[in-house]
Amino acid sequence: MSALYILIFASIIVAAFFLFAFVWSVKSDQFEDKSGAAMRILYDDEVNQNLN
Repeated sequence: MSALYILIFASIIVAAFFLFAFVWSVKSDQFEDKSGAAMRILYDDEVNQNLN
């Protein structure tokens, strides 16, 4: 039964770490790049014209 308490405690610590990492990334504008790699795939024609 004590192993169950250790696992619950460890899972709470891991969840808190991921919550902290998510909040930090939102506050440091990690998700504000609207013209990043995910959007560049939509403008494939412009890339092909520059390569020719």
